[in-house]
Amino acid sequence: MTFRMIRPVRGVFASVVLTLALAALAGCSFQEEPRIWELSGPVFGTRYHINVVLTEDPDRLENLGQGIVEVLAQVDASMSTWRSDSELSTFNRAPNQQAWHPISADLHTVLAASRQISEFSGGAFDITVGPVVNLWGFGPEARPETVPEPEVLAQRLAQIGYRNIELQEAPPALRTRRSQYLDLSAIAKGYGVDAVARYLTEQGISAFLVEIGGEVRVQGRKPGGDAWRLAIEEPVSERRMINRIVALERHGMATSGDYRNYYEANGKRFSHTIDPLTGQPISHNLASVTVIAENCMLADGIATAFNVMGYQKARELAVRENIAAYFIIRGEGGFESHFTPAFSAYLVE
Repeated sequence: MTFRMIRPVRGVFASVVLTLALAALAGCSFQEEPRIWELSGPVFGTRYHINVVLTEDPDRLENLGQGIVEVLAQVDASMSTWRSDSELSTFNRAPNQQAWHPISADLHTVLAASRQISEFSGGAFDITVGPVVNLWGFGPEARPETVPEPEVLAQRLAQIGYRNIELQEAPPALRTRRSQYLDLSAIAKGYGVDAVARYLTEQGISAFLVEIGGEVRVQGRKPGGDAWRLAIEEPVSERRMINRIVALERHGMATSGDYRNYYEANGKRFSHTIDPLTGQPISHNLASVTVIAENCMLADGIATAFNVMGYQKARELAVRENIAAYFIIRGEGGFESHFTPAFSAYLVE
């Protein structure tokens, strides 16, 4: 973990899916005045970048940094499918998943939100899709050398179904009607962002920006009163380009797209995003979708659901439910951008 003061800049690229655009800082000549400090380090196979607004205090920054590491370690130990000793992996290996298994409050929160998003999206979001994700080579299992055979894919597809999951609230517990493999990779990172945001609030930090691998949550304003500015990235894998800038002083923001994590076989590109209803990688013209929500966990999960659904269905649902969503689709002449009425309030002209 490292921390430093952010020097005056016009923009900083700092994510896989998003680019954090930081406006120039002013008035930093007096030590007593609040400044922006960045804490960063590795986590979840990516990196976190956290900006906090406070006066210079090395001891407090060191304590905050250590607390952030502990918070993220707790989330990883609960929800990682890449760790064999995680809470989730332990359940996935359980010989009798039909019995109630005690779980942490954190895991219960994410599982409950996942079920809500699954129902909301008509099954486009499904945390039981792990066996199919693994089959296509985007999970802990080794990447296949060939596209899965239809018979094998059908067998794995028959194993999934979020309605097989049952939750108990008090005390928190989990069971399934039939054996399931649960994969929270489409929502756990967003929850990690929220967990850090909650920790910072508990520590009395009133203005901050938390970013983990492109998922973001902000609170308050920067020194001088400006809102935090974030950039939606152009969905191209070859270089980093800004599509639009948004300004936030609270909320979470997440982007889901098919332009970073994919592989090619037999001349065809296969996205890492799998449609739980078909078992196939998505293949529509929606290149990326960005969602702003009350917290990053919901933004993360909803963005994934919308990316699976495709532009037309996702936009109709977003407009009907008054969700702030920004879509970038591949048109005949290049990329086309569309956004819902709820998203327009955040755009910077």
